[in-house]
Order: sequence, then C-alpha cells, then structure tokens
Amino acid sequence: MSTLKERLDRIKAGFIESAPDEAKAIMSRAAEELRASHILSRIPAPGAPLPAFELPGTDGRPVHSNRLFEKGSLIVTFYRGVW
Repeated sequence: MSTLKERLDRIKAGFIESAPDEAKAIMSRAAEELRASHILSRIPAPGAPLPAFELPGTDGRPVHSNRLFEKGSLIVTFYRGVW
C-alpha cells in the first residue's frame, strides 16, 4: 500500500505530464502566492487541537464538531472543486 505522499506525488506527476502549459502556469503561480502569504506557518501541526466549528451537513442542517468528537477521532478535508 502506498503512502498518501506517494499517491499525491503520482497525481502531481500525471498533472505535469498531461496538463496544458497555461494550466501548469496558473497552478505554479497559485502555489507561489500561497508560499509568499506565509499561510503554511499558520497551519496547525498534526495532532494539534482543532477549534470547535459548525458546518452545514449534506442535508443542510448544521453539524457541530463537538458532537462529532464525542463519537471519536475526526478527520476534516477540504475539496476545492473543479478548476
């Protein structure tokens, strides 16, 4: 079984191989802007406590993180969507 990093590296390599130059330039520029913003220094470290939050569920009703934590560990992911 491959690690997440290995899988992401394969996805990145596939993108670099097949994407149009314009798309690669946009992605490169966006990555550089993120680095320049120093956003990485504000990312919580793995295992750091997550502040409580509320988000809409798939049915539109609010989902509270504290209620989810009562059931066990919680993994939060963000999907940017299609370019």
